[in-house]
Amino acid sequence: MSKRPEHQAPPEVFYNEDEARKYTQNSRIIDIQAQMTERCIELLLLPEDVPCLLLDIGCGSGLSGTVLEENGHMWIGMDISPAMLAVAKERETEGDLVLSDMGEGVPFRAGCFDGAVSVSAIQWLFNADKKSHHPVKRLHQFFSSLYASLSRSARAVFQFYPENESQMDLLTSQAMKAGFYGGVVVDYPNSAKAKKFFLVLMTGGSGPLPQALGTDETDNNLQVKYARREATRNIRGKPLKNSRAWILEKKERRRKQGKETKADTKYTGRKRSGRF
Repeated sequence: MSKRPEHQAPPEVFYNEDEARKYTQNSRIIDIQAQMTERCIELLLLPEDVPCLLLDIGCGSGLSGTVLEENGHMWIGMDISPAMLAVAKERETEGDLVLSDMGEGVPFRAGCFDGAVSVSAIQWLFNADKKSHHPVKRLHQFFSSLYASLSRSARAVFQFYPENESQMDLLTSQAMKAGFYGGVVVDYPNSAKAKKFFLVLMTGGSGPLPQALGTDETDNNLQVKYARREATRNIRGKPLKNSRAWILEKKERRRKQGKETKADTKYTGRKRSGRF
């Protein structure tokens, strides 16, 4: 049997309660998700030091949303898995969460987002999990509604795992039909392990695609950049991720937003088995 999750069951079935918790507690997955989200943010070309409202498509348990928060942005996440969203809520993510099938479209008003990101989600749209599912129609509905929900200077960046060239062609063709410009950026194209695919879409007209990483000797390694960013957070006056100070700061922001937040205790931020 294939190891690709999308070949094993529909996403709302595959990511059940056990799988959602296992996914969110896997340190390797957490690191990879963070690095890919950092790269998506980089490819969005957002204005510096300006908080933006971003859409996280296939947000899961909020791992990528946490990175968006750390970069100073607000976000709304949509996902088809109730179990994944339940874990995101338990983790007290700052983003608003919406249970939604991206193949049925993006359920938000026109022009409300400054950008969109997606990590390891869009390849699920190639599957026909129900008799009513037609991948081409679902892709068209998704990209058309996404285009409408973005401002006219916004970008959308998808990290994904294509199986073949035809899937990449189908993605780009449906995105172009919906009004987007752009294409696929392939980081580290000559490395079997580090190779990553990003679909970069633009709403404001045609423009050059960003430079891919790993195409010459001067490229920075994204993993090194991410590690350096984590190591220097204190220098910039920001507490280290998952420290007590970081957790207290996050909880205080949630209270100011009027969100239900657990009370602070002497155990807040203390590592305990079975807890995130």
